[in-house]
Parts: sequence; structure tokens; C-alpha cells
Amino acid sequence: MSRLTDISYVKGILAKHGFTFSKALGQNFLVNPSVCPKMAEMCGGSENVGVIEIGPGAGVLTSELAKIAYKVVAVELDKRLLPVLEETLSEHDNVKVINGDAMKMDFNKLIQEEFNGGETVICANLPYYITSPVIMRILEEKLPIDSLTVMVQKEAAERICAMPGTRQSGAISAAVHYYAEPEMLFRVSAGSFLPAPKVDSEVIKLDILKKPPVEVTDEKMFFKVVKAAFMQRRKTAANSLSAGLGMPKANINSLLEECGINLSARAENLTMQEFAKIANSLCNG
Repeated sequence: MSRLTDISYVKGILAKHGFTFSKALGQNFLVNPSVCPKMAEMCGGSENVGVIEIGPGAGVLTSELAKIAYKVVAVELDKRLLPVLEETLSEHDNVKVINGDAMKMDFNKLIQEEFNGGETVICANLPYYITSPVIMRILEEKLPIDSLTVMVQKEAAERICAMPGTRQSGAISAAVHYYAEPEMLFRVSAGSFLPAPKVDSEVIKLDILKKPPVEVTDEKMFFKVVKAAFMQRRKTAANSLSAGLGMPKANINSLLEECGINLSARAENLTMQEFAKIANSLCNG
């Protein structure tokens, strides 16, 4: 068992470096000894595949990733954790820690410089408040990665992985399914973290698709339609689209009828193909 899953050891190192948890940064460090080896094994890193980790915390997952990947580059926003990581990861010579913001980092450049453009995967334990922005930024940039394995709050995982056209789906579901094939891997209880959050988490994996599952004339229009449709979830898609796209309801109704879509359908009832039909009709109309 890694010392980094020993709560008293971790607390000791953090205290030694004067570190206190930041609620603003959503910091919860993993201390369950079974989670990180499992997550590392399933993320796709290997002796031929490098790993970028976002938010290494105290380095418990980083340490496991270093055992399976030829190189790990960990991106940490909180400068206070740099001396902590220097100590906890001292035995691994294949780990590089970079102080940076995942929302501003040039990942294309990082992959080129650190992995020579070779096969790369991303692995992260994401704070709740940046889950969707980080995932969407990575997907939208179409980085040369094979997959993205992340630990997120259970409710976010269910929404991200929900198939468009099902009750749990949202704008993030359609966006994720456009770029990747998501899969829920395993549950992680709240007690697996220090400090313990109020809800359970889930590890999910997004395998990047070679090409989207639907053909669209204009990607921006496709995502505009998806976002508009889900702006007012409780209303019909027709009402939401009318408000979100700034188009008369009569025009939207005509468009939906042309696409063979029920006027009483809500956004959660629409499939990827139907969203694509609407977007393509708007582009071609």
C-alpha cells in the first residue's frame, strides 16, 4: 500500500509544508488505497503511452500513473502543492510537475514538447466547479489524445455519460457524445477523500472518436442548437429553440416538422441525429 493513502502520513506532509485545503479550489485528496491503482490501470497509459494528469493534489494518483506510463506530466494550479509534490514523488524519475491552469494551458504544445507528439492520454480527479469547462475545453481543442479518464461527482458523471434522447441527458451529454464515447467505470465513495465531500464520485472514461457520430454542416451551429434547446429544460424544444436562437416560434415549428420532430418533444427527447438535422436545416435554410 502506498504511504500516500495513509491519512496520518498525508496530513503530516501537508502540515510540514504549511498546506491547508482550499474550498475555493474544490480540493479533496484521494486516500482510498484501491482507487488510484485501478484508475491508473484503466486510463490507457503504458510503456508506450504517456499521461497528462490534471490536478495531482498530494500525488497519490500521480505515483500510480508513474508505475504504468513511461512518462507523466502533472499540471497543478496551486503553487503551495509544488514542494509537497516534490517530496511525495521524489522516488519517480519519470514524473514532471508543471504549475499551470488547465483552462489556459496550451495542451497541444505540451504534448509536442513533453511526449514528442507520441500517444498520450489525460487522467484527472477534477473539482466539481471545473468539471464541464475542463472536459469541454479538452474535447473542443481536438487534442491528439486517445482518451480522457476523469473522476467527477456522481451526478455529473451520469449527465456526461447519458445518451442524448434519454431523460438524464443535457447539453453536456450531446457535446461529449459528439467528440467521444463515454463510459462509466466505477463508483468512488465520499469517504475515499480527505476531506470527505458530501457526495460520491464516479470514474468515467471518454474514448476520443476518430470522427463524430453525425454529419453536420457547421459545428458551431450544431452546438448553438444543443445549447439553446437545453436552456429551458422544462419547456418544449420548440419553445427553448425559439427563445435561445431568437427565432419566431412559427418558424421553429415549421423547421421541426420538416425534420420529422414532434412539436411537443423536449430537448431531452432529441437524439444526436435530430439535433444534427435541426442544425443542418438552419444552415441550409
